[in-house]
Amino acid sequence: MSTASTSADTLPLGKYFASTDKKTRDKAIKNLTIFLSNPTRDALDKPGMTKLWKGIFYCFWMSDKPLVQQALASELAEILLKISTTTSSLAFLRGFWEATVRDWNSIDRLRIDKYYMLIRRFVNASFRLLMRTEWDQAACDEYNSILTGRSGPLCPDDARVPASLSYHLADIYVEELDKALGNSTDEPKLPVPLSFLLAPFFTLAARTPTKSTYQRIHSALLDPLFGALTSARDDDELPRPKRPRLSMPTYPNLIANACTIDPKMEGAIGRLELKKALLKHMFDIASEQDTRDSNRRKLYAIWKNNIDDDAGKGSTVDASAVDPI
Repeated sequence: MSTASTSADTLPLGKYFASTDKKTRDKAIKNLTIFLSNPTRDALDKPGMTKLWKGIFYCFWMSDKPLVQQALASELAEILLKISTTTSSLAFLRGFWEATVRDWNSIDRLRIDKYYMLIRRFVNASFRLLMRTEWDQAACDEYNSILTGRSGPLCPDDARVPASLSYHLADIYVEELDKALGNSTDEPKLPVPLSFLLAPFFTLAARTPTKSTYQRIHSALLDPLFGALTSARDDDELPRPKRPRLSMPTYPNLIANACTIDPKMEGAIGRLELKKALLKHMFDIASEQDTRDSNRRKLYAIWKNNIDDDAGKGSTVDASAVDPI
């Protein structure tokens, strides 16, 4: 198939993305990168972005060798960082998540692992994009709305969203954030507003009607993170657990450079203070009216189990306000 009709000045047609010829697909992706990174070009409208991502989705579908898949996944995710404006980058990211949610159930078991890999690449690139904006509040707000709005992978109220997407995000989210921080060459780096970035998971844990979704967030994200904040102590901070889990992640880059909400005002805070702030934020979301009663009790239990003598000092949360379990 000829690729003569595609150029760096035009958006590649879907038929080129889904071509059976690898060279045709590769050229379409390169032209797409050039097209989207042009600073004089307006962002695509929603119908245009939907059409574009339908083509990209099946371009990735056609990649059939591990090294080819890995290279293409990285190339697609890196487009987020090559687009000239943050607004357009986030529009591209929204298109990715809407396409992923829409077409996820069509992916067969032989291809599912490569799409999990693609998600991991996009999560990592998304954090690097936000880091580049110095955790701009408007950009972080838009990022969270992409994840939690209708057709978002962490939307608690959209039954069309496959549960396996929230499972996978819970598995990789903090790990990829830690990696993004460790791989950054920008110095100095502003601390990560961790409480803000975790809010979508706190909200999903509070509102999901699915027991397995709550359990996955608890076991894959909340428990390892609070465990790392407890065991990775400074000299005068928390005592080590009596029986530490050998496989417990430590998230060294994240814990060394995190705050709650406002990086410029707060600066990096210590592990104990960070743990208390995250627990309070989780408690506050659990206390909201839209939280399901059964989930509220479970989140309160996490709060209780993590508030020891040291972590409780100076806490603004009144333990007597917690409902009995």
